[in-house]
Amino acid sequence: MKYRRLRIKFACVTILIAGLSWLSSAQEAITIEEALDIAEENNPTLIRSKLNLERYQLNLVAQRASLKSQFSLNLDPISYSKTRRFDNRLSQWYTNETFNSSGTFQVSQPILLTDGEISLINTFGWQDNQSTVEGIDNRNKAFSNDLYLRLTQPVFTYNRRKMELRRIEFDYENAGISYALQRLNTERSITNQFYAVYMAQSNLEISRDELENARQSFDIIQNKVEADLSAKEELYQAELNLATAQSAVEERVVSLENAKDELKQTLGMSLTENINVKAEIKVSPVAVNLEQAVNSGLASRMELRQREIDMDLAELQMIQTKGLNEFKGDVSLSIGIIGDHEKFSNIYNNPTQNPRVAISFTVPIFDWGEKKARVKAQKTAQTIAKLEHENQKIDIELNIRQVWRRLENLRTQIDIAEKSVRNAQLTYDINLTRYREGDLTGMEISQFQTQLSNKKITYSQTLINYKIELLNLKILSLYDFEQDRPIVPVKELKNNE
Repeated sequence: MKYRRLRIKFACVTILIAGLSWLSSAQEAITIEEALDIAEENNPTLIRSKLNLERYQLNLVAQRASLKSQFSLNLDPISYSKTRRFDNRLSQWYTNETFNSSGTFQVSQPILLTDGEISLINTFGWQDNQSTVEGIDNRNKAFSNDLYLRLTQPVFTYNRRKMELRRIEFDYENAGISYALQRLNTERSITNQFYAVYMAQSNLEISRDELENARQSFDIIQNKVEADLSAKEELYQAELNLATAQSAVEERVVSLENAKDELKQTLGMSLTENINVKAEIKVSPVAVNLEQAVNSGLASRMELRQREIDMDLAELQMIQTKGLNEFKGDVSLSIGIIGDHEKFSNIYNNPTQNPRVAISFTVPIFDWGEKKARVKAQKTAQTIAKLEHENQKIDIELNIRQVWRRLENLRTQIDIAEKSVRNAQLTYDINLTRYREGDLTGMEISQFQTQLSNKKITYSQTLINYKIELLNLKILSLYDFEQDRPIVPVKELKNNE
């Protein structure tokens, strides 16, 4: 009865494995390239980084548009007032009633080079004005037009328009770099998780082989016990080996499903969607020149450009900081003509020129050391930005060296792992024959089976580790040593846009 339950349990596990196999065959297996394409469209982190890039791009477009000519029209269709006022010149009260309508059309052109602005302004209106002084009415109805050209120019200060444009350009470039880096990091993350799923599938296949071998061993020893050719203790050990193999399959099934869920989350897929992966884990060790990898990384790594942008932004911030409580001035010049008449066609019969000149200065006197302290603080920020740039260069070289050493070590490990699998397979085949002939116990053949499984897993993991480290080196050096060509993510990004 006990062995019957064991067979029933084995049958259930077999059905489970068959069901999973059918499900895997029913769903389309994806390659690593297809997984990366899916993530490009669905990965939440990548989408957020891309949207952030689009936001800064639109900010740059808006800022550049603000530097073009601006057209505006202000209308005051109706304005009416009736007031009682006192005339200081004549020391008498009078009543004033006004009804007017006017509109102002303005064209303004910012000047990026000087941070000034030149404007053409035209104000056209009509008014009905009536004043009553000591019972005497004075009334005027007339059209008027004021046309003038105005120039405003700040002096003795920094160019705020140019600085703002430069700052937004840096933000956009930084966002583009961040997006490119996120694409590389996503590729790294997906590759790790993709191969984790692949390893989980491989481990499940190995466990299935172990289960089948354990079942065959159990049948062999059961027949021997029933024929009184082996002791019952051998059957107990075979039973334990079979139960252990069944448990291992169930655990590997759980591990596979968990690995798939993590991959689906990174790809931006629904967790209820079924996926399967396929990959050819064939490695042709690549000879990597360490000096070339380091030089490529130092010349191309986008993080260095980000640190340079930080230094440039710190310089802009220093200019702005030095502008606190500064001596500055504003110059305003305008020239034009004003005409008025009761008839519209005669507005400019007797025009009047209206030149205007205005100069103003802001003179700081005492700020209790605020500006000096802020300038010192900003100098410290600039020093920090330079240190981070230097440290980034050291980190890049350090990481490339470490990955290069791991690659060299993994090349040796691949050869060793391949030989270990071959030897473990031969050892298992020899001892399986001895086990069938009764020269080995069930515990001993189980140990050889476990050894073979572990060697297979180690070999597959070593190949995957090599491919992942080769990808890490490509990301760190921005050079594809398999294809022997440099990687320029930012240029590729601009081409895609």
